[in-house]
Amino acid sequence: MSYEKLLEVFWRNIDPTVKDRQFCDVGSQYRTGIFHHSAEQERLAAASKAALEKSKPFKQPLVTPVEQAGEFWRAEEYHQDFYKKNPVRYNYYKTGCGRDARLKELWGKAGD
Repeated sequence: MSYEKLLEVFWRNIDPTVKDRQFCDVGSQYRTGIFHHSAEQERLAAASKAALEKSKPFKQPLVTPVEQAGEFWRAEEYHQDFYKKNPVRYNYYKTGCGRDARLKELWGKAGD
């Protein structure tokens, strides 16, 4: 997958208008961010964010920062592929948190 495609998918799966929160999960560990490893990735990320800011699809400003990638910590094993390991629990969480509803509110129906 290209970095540009990754950015496109990323934006459509987050709420870029809130800080330190994603849906019902709250705290600095839930803040969104785009991380780059090169000047080219930084350029692509900044351009992607600027295009959204210009098109103004949301009433609120975008708060997702673009930052140099730093040290990375892999999530605990029980978090890896959680949606596959616990599909019922994941779908309950996803629905209960309002994730799908908020994404539809932000982006419209998939493919719009």
